[in-house]
Amino acid sequence: MNIAVNNEDWSGSWVAERLGVELVGDDGLRALLGLALRRNPKRAHLLVSNVLGKHVPQSPAVVYGHGFGLGRRVRELLGDEEAARAVVVGYAETATGLGHSVADGIGLAPYLHSTRRPVPGVTPAGGFEESHSHATSHLLLPEDPELLAGEGPLVLVDDEFSTGNTVLNTIRDLHARYPRKRYVVVALVDMRSPEDAGRLADLAGEIGARVDLVAGASGTVKLPEGVLEKGQALVAKYEESAAAAGGPGAAPSGLVAQFPAPLTGAARDPLGARGCVESAATAERARTAPAGPQAADDRTTPHVTTIDLHWPHGLPDGGRHGFTPAHRIRLETALPAMAARLAEALPPDARRVLTLGFEELMYAPLRVARELEPLVAAEVRYSTTTRSPVLAVDDPGYAIRSRLVFPAHDNPADGPGERYAYNVAGAGFDAVVVFVDSAGDTPELHAPDGLLARLGAHAPHVLLAVVPSYVPALTEESPAMLPEPLRGPAFSSYPPEDVGWLLQDLSDVTLEAPTEEREEAIQSGGAHYAESLPVEYQPSERYQALFHAALETSAARIAQAVGVVTETVLAERAARPVLVSLARAGTPVGVLMRRWARFRYGVELPHYAVSIVRGRGIDANALRWLAAHHDPRDVVFVDGWTGKGAITRELADAVEEFEEREGVSGFDPEIAVLADPGSCVRTYGTREDFLIPSACLNSTVSGLISRTVLRADLVGPDDFHGAKFYRELAGADVSVAFLDAVADRFGEVVDAVDAAVKELAVADRTPTWEGWAAVERISEEYGIHDVNLVKPGVGETTRVLLRRVPWKILARAGAGADLDHVRLLAEQRGVPVEEVGELPYTCVGLIHPQYTRGATGADGRAVNV
Repeated sequence: MNIAVNNEDWSGSWVAERLGVELVGDDGLRALLGLALRRNPKRAHLLVSNVLGKHVPQSPAVVYGHGFGLGRRVRELLGDEEAARAVVVGYAETATGLGHSVADGIGLAPYLHSTRRPVPGVTPAGGFEESHSHATSHLLLPEDPELLAGEGPLVLVDDEFSTGNTVLNTIRDLHARYPRKRYVVVALVDMRSPEDAGRLADLAGEIGARVDLVAGASGTVKLPEGVLEKGQALVAKYEESAAAAGGPGAAPSGLVAQFPAPLTGAARDPLGARGCVESAATAERARTAPAGPQAADDRTTPHVTTIDLHWPHGLPDGGRHGFTPAHRIRLETALPAMAARLAEALPPDARRVLTLGFEELMYAPLRVARELEPLVAAEVRYSTTTRSPVLAVDDPGYAIRSRLVFPAHDNPADGPGERYAYNVAGAGFDAVVVFVDSAGDTPELHAPDGLLARLGAHAPHVLLAVVPSYVPALTEESPAMLPEPLRGPAFSSYPPEDVGWLLQDLSDVTLEAPTEEREEAIQSGGAHYAESLPVEYQPSERYQALFHAALETSAARIAQAVGVVTETVLAERAARPVLVSLARAGTPVGVLMRRWARFRYGVELPHYAVSIVRGRGIDANALRWLAAHHDPRDVVFVDGWTGKGAITRELADAVEEFEEREGVSGFDPEIAVLADPGSCVRTYGTREDFLIPSACLNSTVSGLISRTVLRADLVGPDDFHGAKFYRELAGADVSVAFLDAVADRFGEVVDAVDAAVKELAVADRTPTWEGWAAVERISEEYGIHDVNLVKPGVGETTRVLLRRVPWKILARAGAGADLDHVRLLAEQRGVPVEEVGELPYTCVGLIHPQYTRGATGADGRAVNV
């Protein structure tokens, strides 16, 4: 429904009455927009958004919610498959935070915003002009030169869609470089005139692509003839009055000054029209002026408190060079701790708190402010500084009621100039938290006429949070850059948010060898087991039926163990842990732990999978990537189960060696496992040796990913270890079905989990390593004399039967259904199962010792012809 906007409480009424401007459109449009005036030769009026968080301080939840909601609408429009191929681009400076919030709503797409800050060494991937703006040059500077080169949809986000010129210029420029079939334009408001409304469709026909529009509201501005000249004259009159009020020769820079109404009919303004500017000459008066809605606050100059947010190392501060879904997961993980640090630094009696961003740095302070909002009793508001010069008039019917002016403090490429903060002076804020990136933390920021001093005249507490400016490592002299984690569906059948694989894709390399051939090469010393892969076991119908029966029987048992180990990690290891699974057996467990945290607490824990190889250690490049992107103290290594504890010891040695070599500290090498029958760790879900159905299969229950590979001709010194993605086995894949079957039982085991966690909290969980002792005894009793050929526990025994050349299976007397699949595999491979009375595990698999093809005895000499 189109309605005329005419309300005396509307923050656009002052401009509308004096210039004859009309705003018409959807119901609620005036709640989204106010009007102001600016000195601009192309357009005098300014649409001021009440929900953007740029000029008008607003609840961060409201600001983020509007952008996120638009992103959800885009995802519904595109569908998940197309959304996963999309790229989101926002406009500097006003829509950088809005565009990022839209990308969050889409959830699957990387984000890039244009910038007016050139970065040495980064080649622009495009650029365009904003025709009505006071500063027009936009650069696109993605770190990944291929970011814009895909064929998926391009989503362009701006705060308002007015003439459409900026969007048209962008699409034409980018389509010439990176043609694609679909574009989506997103804006808080669509304010095109009828004359401009058809231009988007014309462009779509011109370039042969589909162009959609998603907007929060729509309307138009009706401008009378001569409004530009009339508006410019009004701006000039008010600015002259403001300069005169500040004293002869004073430059405008922020005190609230009162002026008589310049137009007839002032009776409609009972308090008169008051312009709000401040000058250096009158800053002292601002500190002692009477407090009130039209006056500067009675405040004293505060000491600026600097807050260390512990911004994650290497995480981009925004979308200037690109921000991926993986970056978003890292940020989501770090936000609660950063907000908590900020809450602790705020004065306890604060009633109103402003979080103030810095020009293009809109998204990071918005997200911290949104996380802060429910943590404190104070009313939290969010806005940012800006380059845009706007007239300030302290009148309820005008959108910009006060203005602080201060010098630029980030050494801008276009030279020094004024910058502005609107609706801060006189707003009654008890504390202002200023966010700047490190490029903006300069002497100008701290100068007597700088932003911090200006804010100090209006708030008793000023806090400064500096976010590290992200600079792409693009020079040849810089260390080799490790790639971002691989994710599904391009690598693995898991959803992309479930796990990031710190591996390289070797799917096109033939690595499989017959099991017997591999075993002979391994035991003869001619090859390491990680240099090749066994041929993937293809389960028979009978075996698959056993898997599904076992899953049905044990799902609740596994769910309880998942809950117990996750709750223990959250309570004892890290409040927001970074789960790092040891690929590949640990990967399903890590995904389930992540799902438990989401189910129980609504948190999204980051989760990665890394390679560890017996005798070679953990992938050092994976550790290097983790240290660059997360606090090592938050990393929790995850595995499926312990056998004799060899990997536990391997990891401890590898982490110690890595930290000594790299000078990095903080990694805790103790593994969190679902089952710890070997008593090798302190963090576990159970110490029972029972069937975990994910051990029954290989890649088809592990995201279709192979065991990891480490071979010198394939994995260089700066590469992640490798693995293969068996796409061709998709028809037999039960990876997600396994996860869903266990997660579906979470609700019914909560009470049992809580009871078990309480018991474990006071129990003696010191590792006894009894499993290792049992393995050494078995190795000697059976004449093997090599603990590496003794694989204890249901999971390890299953691996022996699937991947190695088994000699015999030892089964605890009376073991029941947990060994059904083991007995079936042993029958299929002709391996004897020997029942043993005293066995600390449910079963133990013995690899054929001193294997040569045809050998049958423990000494490797007896031959079966």
